[in-house]
Amino acid sequence: MGDAKGLLIPNLDRFRAASTRFKGLRLIHTHLGADPLSEEDLTDMSHLRLDLIGALEVKPDGSPGKLHWAHLIPENPQNHYWLMHDPAEPHRLDMNFLQFIAALEDEFARQQKTRRIDATDRAILLRAENRSLEEAAASIDELRQLARTCGVEVFDSVIQMRPQIDAKYVVGRGKLASVDLRATQIGANLLIFDHELSPAQVRSIADFTGLKILDRTQVILDIFARRAHTREGKIQVELAQLNYLLPRLMHQDTSLSRLAGGIGGVGPGETKLEIDRRRIRERITRLEKDLKTIAQSRNQRRGRRSKSGLPVISIVGYTNAGKSTLLNTLTQSAVLAEDKLFATLDTKSARLRFPRDTEAVITDTVGFIRHLPAQLMSAFRATLDELKDADLLLHVIDVSSERFEQQIVAVENILEELDISAKPTLRVFNKADLFEDKDALASLCRRFGAVSVSALDKASLWGLLEKIEAALPGTDFSGRDNYATQDAFGTLHPGGKA
Repeated sequence: MGDAKGLLIPNLDRFRAASTRFKGLRLIHTHLGADPLSEEDLTDMSHLRLDLIGALEVKPDGSPGKLHWAHLIPENPQNHYWLMHDPAEPHRLDMNFLQFIAALEDEFARQQKTRRIDATDRAILLRAENRSLEEAAASIDELRQLARTCGVEVFDSVIQMRPQIDAKYVVGRGKLASVDLRATQIGANLLIFDHELSPAQVRSIADFTGLKILDRTQVILDIFARRAHTREGKIQVELAQLNYLLPRLMHQDTSLSRLAGGIGGVGPGETKLEIDRRRIRERITRLEKDLKTIAQSRNQRRGRRSKSGLPVISIVGYTNAGKSTLLNTLTQSAVLAEDKLFATLDTKSARLRFPRDTEAVITDTVGFIRHLPAQLMSAFRATLDELKDADLLLHVIDVSSERFEQQIVAVENILEELDISAKPTLRVFNKADLFEDKDALASLCRRFGAVSVSALDKASLWGLLEKIEAALPGTDFSGRDNYATQDAFGTLHPGGKA
């Protein structure tokens, strides 16, 4: 099994594995001398979910000494992961171990029943931060919302402040070992990192913990895959996923290689890895051609819309700011609107009728988020390019969020990347009904040049309609009070007053 330097633990995959049960194995080994259990011993016990780990002393004459032994314990206020017993001679250990371990497993099961474990994936979120703890907490909170949107149950989150991110384990080996123990204790089976991990990092962390590993980009891609319904949306998401997968496939171990050459061929032929890479590249090329065809159809529709002379309004903003709800209320549409991140992926357009019987086309777009994966930006560029044809951008902002200013900056940075930051833009502070201090809200509106609304309240949108109509080309409010108007909601108001 081993020597004085260490021991070799065989593959244990065929033994049972569950979050509330142990492996059904005890590991007893010797320590030359009277050394107690080492940190490595205890970590192995946790990683492998062993029933017990013991180290037997070896006296100078070769006879056995005392047994140092420990076992895992359930979640507790002291955050202890294991219990180490006093060393004793093996023949003095008077206990029914099978009954003891069965009772211990029952205690683990009772502890975990207090948590929601209906979800298949039960995660711990991790982030390494070398700057602001407040910024890290905000980012972890956003990752928690992303995980919830994916149907993942988040059990815990960890922020590790360190001078620089560990190249191999991100949060460092010591902290990762602690997180692994925590996962064993609370029944988590997934680690989600608030970073984009390299293939080498994913492999190192998975090998170290034995848990499923995801990064922020994968979570966002999964949400997009669930939310895409139109053919264009599905193509865009698949393209983003393949672009994310390709470099990770390229870095996989060459042990995956298999010969694929035929008789008479020159050389050994393509390896399995090369075949996979080629197929992915071919699929990417095919998807890009399909997107170009769809883009041509979109350009034709834009051309017809331009000939109609109708101005175009595009709604942009941070994800879950209320863009779809605003579109529904303004145009009496039925676009899906949920209190989840990225509820809208597919572009939706509708006609907006103003009180003076003028009309415009208003379009809802995919929400933005900080650190939007580059693969998604590339795949959705054809859709986002529609923003360049807009006469006015409505930047919808969730003013009830504590981090709305950071969200404004994130959206404006993306607009700058798309080279449309110079477009006429009207800031809309949504969810004003959740803002208790109305004087402070009015001050914020003046400071940011915004109009406050509640997308759920039609009456609150009159000021927004006036500002939109005034901002569009070729509109004029002069003499408006001299005629009756019918608003976008179908209600008649004399003299143009709401």
